[in-house]
Amino acid sequence: MKLLLTSGGVSNASIRDALVELLGKPIAESSALCIPTALYGHPNVGPGQRAWQFISGNSENPMVDLGWKSVGVLELTALPSIERDRWVPLVREADVLLVGGGDVLYLCHWMRESGLTDLLPSLDDTVWVGLSAGSMVMTPVVGDDFIQWRPPSGDTTTLDLVDFSICPHLAADGMPGNSMAEAEQWAAGIPNPAYAMDDQTAITVVDGNVEFVSEGHWEQLRTLTSDPGQG
Repeated sequence: MKLLLTSGGVSNASIRDALVELLGKPIAESSALCIPTALYGHPNVGPGQRAWQFISGNSENPMVDLGWKSVGVLELTALPSIERDRWVPLVREADVLLVGGGDVLYLCHWMRESGLTDLLPSLDDTVWVGLSAGSMVMTPVVGDDFIQWRPPSGDTTTLDLVDFSICPHLAADGMPGNSMAEAEQWAAGIPNPAYAMDDQTAITVVDGNVEFVSEGHWEQLRTLTSDPGQG
């Protein structure tokens, strides 16, 4: 699976170009499934209007409204009640999964419960486009600052498909979002490499190769070596 991990969606031309490169063909020739599940678990963004905005492409975060050949909805909470042979082929046929933001542990729980997590290793050519929680779910841990909902098991780990953690929505001084001071405090409790990035930044991960795509600002806040980096 190819990953495009964003903070604010496909928010600029550089991120869009990176998406097209990952797809290997134009967006207009690509089929998408959108996953709104994370929205339902977050106390501040769902359920209700925000889920409709994401699915319909009327949100402030460009994802569903990019001009796809086709778009379907994959609601993970419904999948355990549906035969796998009804939804697995749809996932395999999709060029891209558009995974919305919201509550990251709620999303992670339903990825595991639905069986989507088990399917991911076989989706070699599929592009995963995450928005905020949809990106953070791929990391090892998210930190207490981003935990609103806890699964019945009490497990607060995420999928660990990349070896770094993300603090999204890095904000300029005085602007809404996560300040650099808050991001640095968050990173102090993270046991692995950690990055803060604003909504004009994304990370691509292909075959273990990590690259930043940015028309904004990002910083590496925690590293396993002695040399910090930033962009």
